[in-house]
Amino acid sequence: MPSKIEPFEAAQRFISTQFPRCQAALLAGSVVRGEATATSDLDIIIFDDTLVSSYREAFIESGWPIELFAHNLTSYRTFFEQDCQRAIPSLPRMVTEGIVLKDTDIVEDIKREARALLDSGPEAWSDETIEMKRYFLTDALEDLIGCTTRTEGLFIVGALATLVCEFILRTNRQWTGSAKWMYRALERYDAQAARELVTALETYYQTNETDALIRYVDETLTPFGGRLFAGFSRGKSNET
Repeated sequence: MPSKIEPFEAAQRFISTQFPRCQAALLAGSVVRGEATATSDLDIIIFDDTLVSSYREAFIESGWPIELFAHNLTSYRTFFEQDCQRAIPSLPRMVTEGIVLKDTDIVEDIKREARALLDSGPEAWSDETIEMKRYFLTDALEDLIGCTTRTEGLFIVGALATLVCEFILRTNRQWTGSAKWMYRALERYDAQAARELVTALETYYQTNETDALIRYVDETLTPFGGRLFAGFSRGKSNET
């Protein structure tokens, strides 16, 4: 791979050669947040009114892997809405943090839309959803309690960590994420809860001891009625 040039210069060069007629472009991602690593790529968003629909494409240029998110001047709103519905505001966050590469007086309005969505937070979980999530957490927790093999335990613990993070965040009307972003969301919301979860996970990974993680999940569920199994029902018809 060719040697890398500065990310902003690489992004501008990419836009000028690949999308010279777009109305606007933003550089987002880890390089903008000052969190870039050796494997980081450039996240670039373009807005082009000639596009029929949104798409995503990967490139390698100027020594950089580039993730392109291409939108026309309205299609991005569908993705804003979808991201908000799943409580993972990837595109609104990218737009909000993005550094302008090109603009024809449209970026600030799009950024304003993104900021408003982020500030409002996701919709609150219904009581029915909370009950269902309690059931899923209980099921995973019981799997861990009954687990007798290290190999299966590794997968159960990973799933349990994701479920309990989601539960904490969504019951407090916080945005979530996937993979590393789930942890970052929890740390941003409650650093102490994030540290305690990591400690419980590390204890399991190093010693196979599950007590700390079981206690953590139980304490998370307690304000909502604790574990749930008997009495849970979905999809049952009331017809006789």
